[in-house]
Parts: sequence; structure tokens; C-alpha cells
Amino acid sequence: MKIICGLGNPGREYERHRHNIGFMVVEALLSRARATLNHEKFQARVGQGTLGGEKVLFLEPQTYMNLSGRSVAEAARFYKVAVEDILVIHDELDLPFGRLQLKAGGGSGGHNGLKSTVSSLGADGFIRLRFGIGKPQGPNAKERVADYVLSNFDDGERRQLDDLIAQAADASDTWVRDGLATAMNRYNKRAP
Repeated sequence: MKIICGLGNPGREYERHRHNIGFMVVEALLSRARATLNHEKFQARVGQGTLGGEKVLFLEPQTYMNLSGRSVAEAARFYKVAVEDILVIHDELDLPFGRLQLKAGGGSGGHNGLKSTVSSLGADGFIRLRFGIGKPQGPNAKERVADYVLSNFDDGERRQLDDLIAQAADASDTWVRDGLATAMNRYNKRAP
């Protein structure tokens, strides 16, 4: 079994925010896996399906971003899933909008959802699918990061978003079916 967790914040007011791109990608994967998030368990909305003959547990933590690692860790312990069989999909300020990057392990880069996941799992070797959202520009850009991630995509980004979410779902699907190296070779080089 593999776990695919999308990071985001629960509630309609956060639904289309940049910080919720992980939820959006998980939702795109559900129909491919013939799954629905039909249970509440591990402080998350969960569902099981199959991709490429592999059983996959899909998670959308409902703890808000800063505590989302609790859900991942609880599910991994319950199902005895190895850290390297966990994919966490999250927004990434340090990549330009639409750029995808898969990687195994690494730091949190200041992302509170990743910090929580590393802390809760007690390991950082899980797989990450980083979905580039860009970062605010101009004066006081650093002070505007929180407002930026908790805002909707702009009109130009929204026009591209469905295709980019589909690419991120393809990358996740490839990771399950063909492994990390193949998925990285196929998707890490792609420009939006």
C-alpha cells in the first residue's frame, strides 16, 4: 500500500487557495483510482483506491496545515506503510508557478505542513511532489507570504490550473506505477 496525502486547509473559505493545491491534486487522482474520500479517520478525510494495481490510501488532513503531519503519521502507523511509500503533495513558494518537482526527503523549506509531517513521522524520507506557486514580488514581499499562500490563484494562473493539476496527478500516478526515478525523469524537467 502507498499513501498519497495532499496538504491544505479544511473549509470552503480555503478551497481554492494556493496553499490547498495538495487537496486539488488528490481530488484529481480520486476518479483515476475509483475512490472517494468517504471516511473520516486519522483526523483526515480518507479513501482507498487502486492505481496501477497498487492499493493507495488518499488523505486530506482536516487539522489545518500546521498539524497535518499527525494524519500522515497515524495512517502510516495503522497500515504499516514505509516512509518511502508516502507521497505528500504541497504548494512550493521556491518554484515558479506550475513547475513540478518530485523528490525524496529533504528539509521543510519553512513549509509548516512539511515541518509537521517530518516531526510526526520522525523521519524526512517521504516523497514530496512540490507544486510551484511562485512567491510575492516587490517591496515587503517576505511579510506578504502568509497572505499570498492563503489567497486564490490570479486569473492567468486559473486559466492554466486544470492542466497543471492534471500534470501533477500524472506525476503522482507515475510514482505509484513506475517508481520515483521514472517520475522524476519525466516531470522534474518540465516547464509549465
